[in-house]
Amino acid sequence: MAGVDHLATERSKACFDVEEMKVVWAGSRHTLELSDRISRLVASDPAFRKDNRAMLSRKDLFKNTLRKATYAWKRIIELRLSEEEASKLRFYVDEPAFTDLHWGMFVPAIKGQGTEEQQQKWLPLAYKMQIIGCYAQTELGHGSNVQGLETTATFDPQTDEFIIHSPTLTSSKWWPGGLGKVSTHALVYARLITAGQDYGVHGFIVQLRSLDDHLPLPGITVGDIGMKFGSGAYNTMDNGVLRLDHVRIPRDQMLMRVSQVTREGKFVQSNVPRQLVYGTMVYVRQTIVADASCALSRAVCIATRYSAVRRQFGSQNGGVETQVIDYKTQQSRLFPLLASAYAFRFVGEWLKWLYTDVTQRLQASDFSTLPEAHACTAGLKSLTTTATADGIEECRKLCGGHGYLCSSGLPELFSVYVPACTYEGDNIVLLLQVARFLMKTVSQLGSGKQPVGTTAYMGRVEHLMQCRSTVQKADDWLKPSVILEAFEARSARMSVARAQNLAKFANPEEGFLELSADLVEAAVAHCQLIVVSKFIEKLQQDIPGKGVKEQLEILCNIYALFILHKHVGDFLSTGCITPKQASLANDQLRSLYSQVRPNAIALVDAFNYTDHYLGSVLGRYDGNVYPKLYEEAWKDPLNDSVVPDGYGEYIRPLLKQQLHNARL
Repeated sequence: MAGVDHLATERSKACFDVEEMKVVWAGSRHTLELSDRISRLVASDPAFRKDNRAMLSRKDLFKNTLRKATYAWKRIIELRLSEEEASKLRFYVDEPAFTDLHWGMFVPAIKGQGTEEQQQKWLPLAYKMQIIGCYAQTELGHGSNVQGLETTATFDPQTDEFIIHSPTLTSSKWWPGGLGKVSTHALVYARLITAGQDYGVHGFIVQLRSLDDHLPLPGITVGDIGMKFGSGAYNTMDNGVLRLDHVRIPRDQMLMRVSQVTREGKFVQSNVPRQLVYGTMVYVRQTIVADASCALSRAVCIATRYSAVRRQFGSQNGGVETQVIDYKTQQSRLFPLLASAYAFRFVGEWLKWLYTDVTQRLQASDFSTLPEAHACTAGLKSLTTTATADGIEECRKLCGGHGYLCSSGLPELFSVYVPACTYEGDNIVLLLQVARFLMKTVSQLGSGKQPVGTTAYMGRVEHLMQCRSTVQKADDWLKPSVILEAFEARSARMSVARAQNLAKFANPEEGFLELSADLVEAAVAHCQLIVVSKFIEKLQQDIPGKGVKEQLEILCNIYALFILHKHVGDFLSTGCITPKQASLANDQLRSLYSQVRPNAIALVDAFNYTDHYLGSVLGRYDGNVYPKLYEEAWKDPLNDSVVPDGYGEYIRPLLKQQLHNARL
């Protein structure tokens, strides 16, 4: 960050304590200091260079990822990093790799679904990376419909083994990261069959490759599924295909915390409740929401800094042109994304609390909040990943033509991020799960059973069906109670209307299929309410630092009023607000954009990202964009020679009208 700071003037405009905002964003001073230390450690190490990824061939790209992942592990051991520090280091290396699935899926699944004995056997090996694991659930023919998986695990009582088998082409495991070329073991999900009966899908630890020469074991056909969307991007990951031909494993390699098969082949449920498996799901979805705030904030940081550097039009008498960030059309697209990044951060924090709460309740055999927690995490995973994927692309467009360059960092960020809309639950399928839960909640309202957690507002459904917004002037929309009531009324009315339409069908399942598009809209309304309410709850906490709380209030109001503006049809058609009140909300939104404007650069500085992590010439901390863009262009391999390869074979014959000499 040496040299001239081209954004110094922008930074001097901030009317809040940026250092305190960094603490709020990080979640605690401890996390901020840890993140700061680890991100600088990664940024200062040339072994973690990443600016050439888009130019590498697939083989070179993959080998480079193997080198980085192994080097990262070496540094983790040398520096004796804690689990938290090691996780941060992998985060800042910022490259999809087999280690993501090993630590993010394989290890947590053994912890969550393995018995004490199984954990004692497998976890020490996994923690030392003496084995490398992946999570093989998705198949060529089935993804979202887990119950439709075709891989079988048939118990053989003669040998005390399971026979794992892929009976069809569509039963091939397809997509698991790390499977293609690296993993030595997989957690394979298969239909458990014993004594001729199918007991549904269970997890089995299967060794795939020899620990001596890495060759696939007998009966294993395994490889990479091929190039994916984008340059560099997710092509650093060896997403794989796996076929199993009657592969035998010992009986104790079935994960048996929740259910077991005895030596005689009898299927028995343990006294551990099946619902414990949902704890892992809540954990994984919580991390995905946290990742959404990280990815969106990166894109917003790049677009905000570049919008302040870039000038276009508006020059008076030969003076300087207008900063792009000063145009209202730029602000109305950029600032809601800035507000969303903060909103998703805080709802992600709340989900961490929810995970802890759910885990404690499960251990005490209290399952009362589980359906609500499951629906809420499913919905928030869907809402935040969809908004983030769309938001990154919007940030690319906000950067004009230069946003299309790989050196802007945005094309690769988008390519790496978009699969989040599909993995761990397709976003539309998840919203339908939320809708199903909402319909059940509405159907039970008359029974005296009080809705819990994020659906508690449904307990006031009679009031919410009748109430009218009290807004009379634009700044009435700044009252949290006014915003909250409008969002609650919209969500309640949409859910009740869908439930009434559903009741007209003789067959509820037919009705659900017919009305699914409407039901998805009700689910989105409910999830947006959760995000708004959690942002408002955050503001009720004690937030230190000059002007920090005020800035967060502005961002909270931008998020809420932007959603209201975007979905104004919902609010008007359900009668929650009048057209005049909608117009006042829009007036207030414009005013809020003006209030954010002087603080915009400081608000993205609070994310505390190093230039290495951002990986963007446009988003550089010092704003020195144009010389660096020019410098970057000359690094392209095409510029290694002045006259291109192929001139003699193709261009010269074309120019000289001698096509018969061209090597075509």
